[in-house]
Amino acid sequence: QVQLVESGGGLVQPGGSLRLSCAASGFAFSGYTMSWYRQAPGKERELVASIGHVAESTNYADSVKGRFTISRDNAKNTAYLQMNSLKPEDTAVYYCNARWVQSYWGQGTQVTVSS
Repeated sequence: QVQLVESGGGLVQPGGSLRLSCAASGFAFSGYTMSWYRQAPGKERELVASIGHVAESTNYADSVKGRFTISRDNAKNTAYLQMNSLKPEDTAVYYCNARWVQSYWGQGTQVTVSS
């Protein structure tokens, strides 16, 4: 059974940090490109960051460059998103995605940036 389970979301003040985790099971994690997407209320889901299966290639949305870092640990079947200098506009549900032969999605984790 394929599973992607996100964790690490929550409420944080502007300027704060959070680290999201995406624990994968049921498929060959190391062969998949892993990505984080987010969806704010009333907006379309957007790509935040992605990392290739060998972790040498990363891509970021312009809005998060220099603040967010995506990484992966193939030994632990887990992807991460380190989010620093958070802004209120980063508030959204964050989703983990695995893509290769097929595309899998997690259930999402809420990130709220507010004072």
